[in-house]
Amino acid sequence: MVKEWLRKLDFSFLRKRWFLITAGAVLGIFLIGLFLGLSVRGKMLDQAVVKVKKKLKEDYQLDLRIGSYDFAGLTTVEFQKVRVVPDSADQLAAMDKFKVSVKLFPLIFGTIKLGSLEMENADITLVKEDSTSNYDFLFRKKAKDSTAVDTSSRTLAETVDRLIKQVFLKVPRDLNMTNVNLSYQDSSGTQMVRIPVGEIDNGDYDVDVFLNEQDAKWNFSGEVNPDKETLSIKITSDNKDAELPFLRRKYGLQVSFDELAFHLDDVSRKGKDVLEVLGGWSTKNLKVYQRRLSGEQIVLPEGAALGGFQVSENTIQLIEGTKVQVKEFSFEPRLKYTRKPKKLLSMAVHTGKFKAQNFFDAIPKGLFDQLDGLQVEGDIQYDMDFEVDLDDPDQLKFSSKIDDAALKIVKWGKADIAALNQPFVYEAYDDTTKLRDIVVGPANPMFTPLDQVSSILKKTVLNTEDPFFYKHKGFELEAFQLSIITNIKEKKFKRGASTISMQLVKNVYLNRNKTMMRKFEEILLVWLMEQSGQVSKDRLLEIYLNVIEWGKNVYGIAEASQYYFGKKPSEITVGESLFLSSIIPRPKTGLSSFDYTGQLKPWVMKHFNTYGYIMNKMRQLDNENVPANYGFYQVQLQPNLRPARPKGVVDTAASFDDLKDMAEEMDLEDQLRKSIRERLFGKEENKEEN
Repeated sequence: MVKEWLRKLDFSFLRKRWFLITAGAVLGIFLIGLFLGLSVRGKMLDQAVVKVKKKLKEDYQLDLRIGSYDFAGLTTVEFQKVRVVPDSADQLAAMDKFKVSVKLFPLIFGTIKLGSLEMENADITLVKEDSTSNYDFLFRKKAKDSTAVDTSSRTLAETVDRLIKQVFLKVPRDLNMTNVNLSYQDSSGTQMVRIPVGEIDNGDYDVDVFLNEQDAKWNFSGEVNPDKETLSIKITSDNKDAELPFLRRKYGLQVSFDELAFHLDDVSRKGKDVLEVLGGWSTKNLKVYQRRLSGEQIVLPEGAALGGFQVSENTIQLIEGTKVQVKEFSFEPRLKYTRKPKKLLSMAVHTGKFKAQNFFDAIPKGLFDQLDGLQVEGDIQYDMDFEVDLDDPDQLKFSSKIDDAALKIVKWGKADIAALNQPFVYEAYDDTTKLRDIVVGPANPMFTPLDQVSSILKKTVLNTEDPFFYKHKGFELEAFQLSIITNIKEKKFKRGASTISMQLVKNVYLNRNKTMMRKFEEILLVWLMEQSGQVSKDRLLEIYLNVIEWGKNVYGIAEASQYYFGKKPSEITVGESLFLSSIIPRPKTGLSSFDYTGQLKPWVMKHFNTYGYIMNKMRQLDNENVPANYGFYQVQLQPNLRPARPKGVVDTAASFDDLKDMAEEMDLEDQLRKSIRERLFGKEENKEEN
């Protein structure tokens, strides 16, 4: 037994001895490698600096100048008098001292991860002069490198993962900034952001940032953990309504807030094909103004979003449960983009029942001013599903439904829809210039009650502008779908999907500033107007016919009938009504439809044939006097409006741009006409008209 014990002891000793020998050998190899590395690191640093200078010069035409540099520790390099100067441009950056260290353990495995960073007396100056700037290199395309790694085979998850890793690899746990300035100069002046002292201490930071010395002050506080890839940041301002710098001059965008916060909580990797990113943001008293967004400053007292997104091989989408909260109103949007095998964009909102007043209270002040003061009762529910193949938008799928049976308007806001039942004053504008006030009521001798408008004119306008006016509740889904399809194809906002109700609301209540938000305000007002049922369809049509523009400073059907034909609205014929309906989308080009004889030009015939056929097929012409060609050749413009007889040149009262716009608009209208005919008569019947 003693021998057995000695044998085991000897074996244990030998095992420990071999472990110590192995560990010692590894340590020795490491020390030898470290010694050799330290002995040549100066040469390696020189080579690295030369390589960086060469790359900046070749790829970006930047000249990197360094006064001196050397190691200031095992993995720390200190640079003195650093300058970055673009070719043929003003100096971009200058630093008296730039000190950086990398973490040793990741470096052993070939990963460069910042440990600490110091900057002293640093100036970064962006200068724009006329059409050139010293930061043009940021937008310059680099020549294709034949040795570069092909990234086209990467999954979306890999691409986003790589981006997140690269960002956090460049974020130090410790940072020390002294007298760091960022300025922007152009012909209008200079703005400068200054950081007297800034520190990140083991991930925690609390930094004051000044604009133009003492114009404004912001505080940045929070925590960053590059190893865990988490981040929190809270920005507050000591100055009320202090605008973020640079944005107004560059983009005409004014942004201020009391508090803005963001947090990145978790980056979860599930193999190379799935990545989840969780976080959120919040704001207090956010104020935004940009003339293309809204005519007024938009104020959001409080708002927040919590959730994240998931990225897989070819898709990126919001994770289920992502929530947006504004005051007492919240919803969970769904958004997904797929890049292969088709470029699909899908969105959905399913709110469930919620208090309608909470929704209207959540609308930021200044966004929809016509809704200010609106009071409602009842619960509503909204469901929307949208999917489009961006390469084949004709296959678009869209559904939008609202359960508003319990909604009741208690008090109208600034836009008092109920007042439309009484006489009111309409302000006529030419673009953004007010022309005159028009009384919509008996006090105006040109006001025409609906029963004094010829029946054929009413039928024609309805067929051309809104054939389902008496059936829908303010919106025509198929026309809206066609509008979306057209705008995607054109890659810009080319046409709307305005019903008569929408045109009426736009003309009577909304300003003439063409902003993104005006369309949404229009949609909300039309929904409320039609849902309330407080104004009849007949009254809406009557107002519409009396306020819309029919020519230069020609408003309402009475003025239009008198202007073009010297008639009353009750005397308008089939042909005259078809002409008047044809110019509603382009009222100022109405006179260009006629030649010097007062006859309509041939290209107007297409409008006559299309809508004459529709009305005839629907038996709307049974009790009307209908000449051949739907009265095309009987239309006669008043002599005093006819253009002079042309002398060897094409006769037109419209400019080249007007005619170009007309041609494009007519092409788009053809698509809408086809859709309407197919809905009314089916595809086979539609072929007969074509």
